[in-house]
Amino acid sequence: MRSGLSTVAVPRVLLRGDRGPRVALVGRPRTGKSALFLAASSASPQHQRLLRDGDAYDECLVDVGLEQVSLVDLPALVSLHSLSVADRVVIKYLLWGDHWPPVAAHEADQPVVAFNPPDVLIHVVDATTLQPDLELCFELSLLGKPLVIALNRVDEARHKGLYINARALSDRLGVAVVPTVAHMGLGVADLFAAVLAAARSKAPAVPQLPSAHIDASLRDLRSLLARCEVEEAFRVPWPFLLMQLAENDDYFLQELACHFPTLLPAVMAARTDAEIHLPRPLSEELHADRHHRAAVLFENVTRFGGAADADRWQRLLDGVFLHPQGGLFGSMAVFALVLLMVFRVSSILDAWTAAPLMEWVQQWQPESTAGVVGRAVADGLIGLVGIAVPYMLPLVLLLVALEESGIMHRVAFVVDRGFHHIGLHGSVASSFLVGLGCNVPAISLVATTTGGKDRLVATLLLAFVPCSARSAIILAMGGKYLGWLGVMAIFALTAGVLAVLGRLLTRRYPEAAVGLIQEIPPYALPDWRGVLRKTWERTRDIVTIVTPLLVAGSVVLALLNHFAADKVINFLLLPVTTWWLGLPALLGVPILFGILRKELSLLMVYQALGTLEIVPLLDWVQIATFLVFLTFYIPCVSTFAVMIRTIGWREAWFSIGLSVSVALLISGAVRLLLEVWRALFL
Repeated sequence: MRSGLSTVAVPRVLLRGDRGPRVALVGRPRTGKSALFLAASSASPQHQRLLRDGDAYDECLVDVGLEQVSLVDLPALVSLHSLSVADRVVIKYLLWGDHWPPVAAHEADQPVVAFNPPDVLIHVVDATTLQPDLELCFELSLLGKPLVIALNRVDEARHKGLYINARALSDRLGVAVVPTVAHMGLGVADLFAAVLAAARSKAPAVPQLPSAHIDASLRDLRSLLARCEVEEAFRVPWPFLLMQLAENDDYFLQELACHFPTLLPAVMAARTDAEIHLPRPLSEELHADRHHRAAVLFENVTRFGGAADADRWQRLLDGVFLHPQGGLFGSMAVFALVLLMVFRVSSILDAWTAAPLMEWVQQWQPESTAGVVGRAVADGLIGLVGIAVPYMLPLVLLLVALEESGIMHRVAFVVDRGFHHIGLHGSVASSFLVGLGCNVPAISLVATTTGGKDRLVATLLLAFVPCSARSAIILAMGGKYLGWLGVMAIFALTAGVLAVLGRLLTRRYPEAAVGLIQEIPPYALPDWRGVLRKTWERTRDIVTIVTPLLVAGSVVLALLNHFAADKVINFLLLPVTTWWLGLPALLGVPILFGILRKELSLLMVYQALGTLEIVPLLDWVQIATFLVFLTFYIPCVSTFAVMIRTIGWREAWFSIGLSVSVALLISGAVRLLLEVWRALFL
């Protein structure tokens, strides 16, 4: 048993809450900076402006394991010299946040929101055009901030035969360099692990100073700026201020002239003296030197050609499962595989297991109370077999195998943005796929893979996912009497209701939406021992929790029927069945028995009507209304039992009230619309 255990090192002090670092994404345009933010961001990032007339930036909290960062996506930045007005605003944010120094306190356009300067910078560079990004990296190293480089688009660079030695680049720059493919989520988890390490160490990046001949010529200028009053006025690292004044930056020269007018002539004279020993004007020489150093570094860490076919099959699979557009086809293939398991394989297993048992127990028609209780216990156990064997075990086994192979993580990443529209993350995708077979293991899976707001909202929404039992009723009755258009309309209505409810539920719970770093593991063949162990862990609730409630519920309903309480039930449900839904009163009992298993509702409809051909007794409007109501009506008692353990009694009962309310509202609206349609057009 010990071989199955693993240990995880937990830092003594977690970087969360007030301790969590603020991390800024910086980089040139079209390097994949925003793609990286989308890969990690929450469903509802905050949109703010740095200044009243400045560019907007996005920010959100992101969970990185047990720790948390505040991630900021800043406007693109081309260079720190010859700053435009927009670039100047970004530099002010990086240096000072909203706590501007004395040299900027007099400016009319002051910060409009409170924000602290970032603790760590993530410089997103494009591996296919690395050299100009290295020039910006040299400049960012002068800001005195911890720096991590995201070497993005390494897949495209590799496709072009360009290979960058990330370790060598890291050694030369003195900062962590992490290869990433942001739009596929590859390397993102490693990147944020490096960010947390940089935040914990608080070590600033090693300043990348100019070449020795330039540095020597700047000796007089450096000595002029090494004054306490200048440092207090600007509150910037001296290497950065030195470079800005050496390159004749308009903003910093203007502020120097405004606050230190007596110092300005000496500074300009020092610049002139520096140019005497240089072949070009100082600003041009600095730019040329930076360009040369970037070119040399690029050549030293890069090679062309080589093993172009290494790991080719993995890259091909990533193209199927992780591409922003093409990945949807891979996700649809997984979705189709789950549907095949639900409607073909599971139906075969059901015919081999639960169906013969149900047919056998139907021959037992006891009349005594003890016999009725015994029959109810048998029905409950057969219901358990009908849930676990055909639908639960095969589906969970399939999903666990897909997870172990690394495919399910990729599906979750691709559909993450779609789930953002309902306030969730793509990590719940596998739970929703499992829910198509049975809601019970789906909710158990949510409990083990999510937490907080995501767990609560996903659990409530899973009660509305049409499980195989509900889908079977829709396909059996709807397909026969409403046609394929009617069936598709019901499933489309379900998807729409899920989307709307997701938005409403995320507003109901005030907890802030938090981003999630989804790790993309390498592909691997599933270890079947591990698959079986995880399958049992995710399905054992059916034995410990669901079985007693399923049997108890079966006994209660059987006793109600035994003592002729069905007429009372039909009478009590009259306002729902007849007045609101327009259905015959005798359908009250079939609706109530649906809380055990939805298939019972369909069987008892046939029993209540006394025929398998229900069209003479129910018209198409009534059939559509009945199916819509059953689709959204209270999930089975098994689902309710697992909800109690996952989200507690209070929220489980809220789920019951929500499902009843939604079922009544939607089915009543459908009945009204169909009645109007029939009156006007038929």
